[in-house]
Amino acid sequence: MADVRGEDARHLTRVLRAESGQRYEISDSQSAYLAEIVEARSDRVVFRIIEPIETPAVPVRMTLCAVLIKFDRFEWIIEKATELGVDRILPVETARCEKGLLEASRKRTERWTRIARESSQQSRRLRAPEILPAARFDRCLTTEADYRFFLEETTAPALLRMLPDRRSDADRIALLTGPEGGWTDAERHAAAAAGWQPASLGPQVLRAETAATAGIAILMNAWLV
Repeated sequence: MADVRGEDARHLTRVLRAESGQRYEISDSQSAYLAEIVEARSDRVVFRIIEPIETPAVPVRMTLCAVLIKFDRFEWIIEKATELGVDRILPVETARCEKGLLEASRKRTERWTRIARESSQQSRRLRAPEILPAARFDRCLTTEADYRFFLEETTAPALLRMLPDRRSDADRIALLTGPEGGWTDAERHAAAAAGWQPASLGPQVLRAETAATAGIAILMNAWLV
């Protein structure tokens, strides 16, 4: 048996109209199961476990360092990054970010965590990504990883050409996506000095959320091989 309480139980009973006999996929953040409701009350839903569900592991551990943009579009990044398997999301302030986003982001942590949790449930992830406190650019550059790439809108090698020949699911990747106004020369130099590798997604100018999604997808699929 397993039970769900609180807000999740109220969402099941009031929004989804869950009732006895219905089947759902549930997770304890370690494994996923097919389960049937045996009792549904407003504050508690009880499930009978039917069978475990095989859930493929994420191919590599990735931290997405996403430069802050307008929050409706940043939340889209959180949603898609979660679906694609990112392990951690670090919001980043750069010189060309819209003023005030860093401070305002501190009030969004709870909302962003909820978005990540809901997206992880939809995509059958066992665990939602961690939403880290927003950081300034220089702090972001200290992010630890085996391979660290920053997406560059100027001349840089294609991301696919930057991949290591030998890849393992124990590797750690960090991907830094740029601001809408582009990097400053000082930021480029600082990233290079800190060991980040510049990489391109092609000749087109991409919106920040498009670049983040494309970069994640390329790297996740590369580590599947």
